[in-house]
Amino acid sequence: MERALLHPRHWPAWVGFGLIRIASFLPTPTLFRFGRLLGRLALPLARSRARIARRNLELCFPEMDDPQRQQLLRAHFESLGISMLETPLAWWGSDRRVDSLGSISGIEHLEDAVAEGRGVLLLSAHFTSLEISGRFLLKYAEFDAMYRPSNNPVVEYLMARARARHSGGLIARDDVKKLIRRLRAGHVVWYAPDQNTKRTKGVFVRFFGHQASTTPATHRLARMTGARVVPFKAVRKTDDSGYQLTLEPALDAFPTEDVEADTQRVNDIIERWVREHPDQYLWIHRRFRTRPNRSDPRIY
Repeated sequence: MERALLHPRHWPAWVGFGLIRIASFLPTPTLFRFGRLLGRLALPLARSRARIARRNLELCFPEMDDPQRQQLLRAHFESLGISMLETPLAWWGSDRRVDSLGSISGIEHLEDAVAEGRGVLLLSAHFTSLEISGRFLLKYAEFDAMYRPSNNPVVEYLMARARARHSGGLIARDDVKKLIRRLRAGHVVWYAPDQNTKRTKGVFVRFFGHQASTTPATHRLARMTGARVVPFKAVRKTDDSGYQLTLEPALDAFPTEDVEADTQRVNDIIERWVREHPDQYLWIHRRFRTRPNRSDPRIY
């Protein structure tokens, strides 16, 4: 550890993580209950994030009335609260404890893809249980995880150590060369391509009926490396007993020559998952921030 991380200005972060680490010892139903309470308390305080989530729900679920969307917004913040408390479980929980909480289906799809001797892209999405899902998957397969470095040095130190301990390796989001090398070497790489992308790097395809600037990385990486693409979803069970991991068959006839069609296919998969578990998706992200035309009015 760098001595600079022990500077007094970082003490609040250390104290905060020390307190939430207690959550890793709570029984799972209790952790979920406290997480929901934390989310309900945060909703009126996190006004900016709540405004973004509310706007996203208006765009993506126009068939709902206002009370229905408000109920979904509350459920989403409860899910965010759970996510905050399950993060220390993902980082510091024992293998025995964590493994007992997860159920997996479709692992044969990943095994079949790996057996082909090519790299595998685990296509995921930003659900609120994203952090802990990697811990479960590691029981069945070694993989590299793409991640976005944190601006907070204490968070970055703890997150990088935990993720490196519970994955085959780490690849920074912008380290494209390393990503390509790992895929060409036959590695499994877990990543989530469902966040807003800069206009110069994205293509506009539909997401919940709206044009969303989306990274075409799935198409391009598959073309460059020959990697198979295996969709991977991880969500909390509705009875608070743990988590359900689902691996789907590797995408057939992928990639094609059409980058937009392939990127649309990726968005369609993620949208299907979100409709199945709408409260657990990361609605506080400004998914539609980049507009198709610079003159289009801002959404947020």
